[in-house]
Amino acid sequence: MDSDHSTESTASTPSQDQDQADRLPEAGRGRIFTAKSIVFVVLCGVLAYLAFAFLPFLAGPGASPAVTGIAVQQTAPAQASFTPTPTPTPTPSVATSAPVPAGPAASPPQRLVYPAADIDVVLHPLDPTGEDQATQTIEPPPTMDGYWLTPYGVPGAGSVNTTYVAGHSWTDRDAPFNHLSAKAQAGDRLTVVTATGEVAYVVDSVTTYVKSGLKDSPIWQVAPNRLVLISCYTGDFWGTNVVVVASPEDPRLRLNK
Repeated sequence: MDSDHSTESTASTPSQDQDQADRLPEAGRGRIFTAKSIVFVVLCGVLAYLAFAFLPFLAGPGASPAVTGIAVQQTAPAQASFTPTPTPTPTPSVATSAPVPAGPAASPPQRLVYPAADIDVVLHPLDPTGEDQATQTIEPPPTMDGYWLTPYGVPGAGSVNTTYVAGHSWTDRDAPFNHLSAKAQAGDRLTVVTATGEVAYVVDSVTTYVKSGLKDSPIWQVAPNRLVLISCYTGDFWGTNVVVVASPEDPRLRLNK
């Protein structure tokens, strides 16, 4: 029984042989398909590599490689512009001088020179009394010189008031101040000499005043650098004064009027 069973186990039936024969081609076809798939994948990879490698050449010169996902543009560093600094043209040095003062500094008058009226006299200071100042009465000493009133102004740059000069006219002789009545005219030029220099004046007006009304005349208004000459009028020695008003010839001194 054992041998019979073994024989039956190893022996194959015709149907089994047919099944095996049918399965063999299917297994072979499976292996063939697997090999084709592998070859196809390999060919695809080769083609992809070739396309990747030769694409820049096919695209032409200047084409950027496809592998650069972001195009980076490199620019040459900008060269700093250079503007030459012009060389300044040297200018000749000009010595700057101090501003020229408008005449000599204000100083007490020492001499009066009035060519048109034939007057060339020494000037002395005269200090009027308080009563004389209150009444504007002028009584110079009985000489032929001139006298300037100290409470008022002095001529020159920086003057703060009018310079007043008084002198006697004489009834019995030809005195210098007598000529104010007969010869003084507007437009005349005269000079006052001081310790600091000379100040030239031009006569503005020649006027007569009643002696009692002289104190109320406009000649006493404050006017820096103005010059006023006062004497008795030869046409009325006892009742009238002759007054000569002059302004500085230099217009810069006239600004102080």
